[in-house]
This record gives sequence, structure tokens and C-alpha cells, in this order.
Amino acid sequence: MSMDPSLVGRARALWEGLARVPVSFAPAGGVSVVVSPRSELCPVGWVGVVALGGSAIVTAPSDRAAVMVRDALGRLPLEAVTDGGLVRKALPVARVLGPAALSYVSPSGFRPVEAGALSVERIPAAHPDMRSLERVAGHEDAGEAALDEITSPAFVVREHGEVVAAAGYRAWPRRTAHIGVLTAPEARGRGLARVTGSAAVAHALGAGLLPQWRARRTASRVVAAGLGFEELGSQLSIEIA
Repeated sequence: MSMDPSLVGRARALWEGLARVPVSFAPAGGVSVVVSPRSELCPVGWVGVVALGGSAIVTAPSDRAAVMVRDALGRLPLEAVTDGGLVRKALPVARVLGPAALSYVSPSGFRPVEAGALSVERIPAAHPDMRSLERVAGHEDAGEAALDEITSPAFVVREHGEVVAAAGYRAWPRRTAHIGVLTAPEARGRGLARVTGSAAVAHALGAGLLPQWRARRTASRVVAAGLGFEELGSQLSIEIA
């Protein structure tokens, strides 16, 4: 399937800016490695890799790390540079975060989901019921969704008065809306993530923002695809041993 060039261009501009030093995705493919101690592609002191639309950019925290990474990743095919298992074989790796799929949607590609009999409520992001949902969902899932960081309203579904699913987005640079979705364990598998996620995406598109869906798990990627998101690439963070 061909990728939407306007989505690829906007997504690349976002991550090029997050690198915090001048760097560009090579138009003909390949991997561009730069030194950027302040990079926001990854945790501080780590190596950040983002592949989008057939090429990749990489930020390294030091000149020494950049040389190691440039040599190691240069020997890998492009589709392998965000593969944690293959990168571990090429580099002395202490820890890896990801890979996470990066997906985006345009207004014309968005496939909204009707709530049907469900009622989607809009509440403040700081509402105590949001923290209750995070406790029920558990630390790992709540951290992945990062609903405590959203700058939009929260779009929620309740059952018996309790919030069992919620979605929202955090405003990122380049007019990007980073979507987060969370469902209580006992309420999963019933389409609630699509319903609340749809409301959050519609709100972002209405504000003229570019919705971004970052997902490590297959279930989350399926939800994004159901809403019309195009998977354009992936992200990996590497701590060099």
C-alpha cells in the first residue's frame, strides 16, 4: 500500500524537529546519524532511531556513540534498524525501548466510530476518575497511554458510574496530537478503545492537528488501523552498554 506523501512529510518534519539538531530523512532512503545530547527521540543519554517512509534518522548522545551506531546500523537493511532483536546483535546494548509503530491519519482517511448505545462523556484531563482508571489498568498500561500528560479533554465511557475507557491527546510540536487510549482490563475486547479513541481523534482533527498513534502492542495497532491510521514507520530507543 502506498503511503500518503503529505502525512509522511508532516510526520518527518515532527521527528526532525525533535532531534534538536539539523537532520533530515534521506529522500532516497538510508540512515542519517547525528550527535544530539538533547534529542527527544529517546531518553537522555540513549540512541534514538525513527524510521519513516523508507528512510531513518538516528540521534546519538556522543561522537563515540555516533561512530558505533553509524557503523553498526549501516550494515543492516533499513527495515531492521528498528528491530530490537537485530540491533542487539549489531551493537552492545544494555536496554531497549520499543519498537513502537508510528501511525498517522488525515481528515479524509479518518474512519470515525459511532458510539451507538454508549455515551461518550467529556471530562477534564485532571479529573480524579481518570486517576482511578489508571490504578485499575495498572502501572504498565497506564504509562503506555500516558493520559496523565494529555492537554486535551478526556473522552470517557462509564459503566455503573466508573470510567472504564478513556482517550485524549497531548499537544506535540508541529501541531501534532499524540493520542493516548486506556481501557480497564475487565472492559477490553468490546470496542471501547475505538469509541473513545475516535472521539479524541475527531477533536484533534477539528483543531487542525495531525493525530499520531504510537503503539507497541498489536491490539493497539489494530485499533489505530480501524480508525483509518496509516502505519508509516517505527521508533526504537537504545541504551548502549
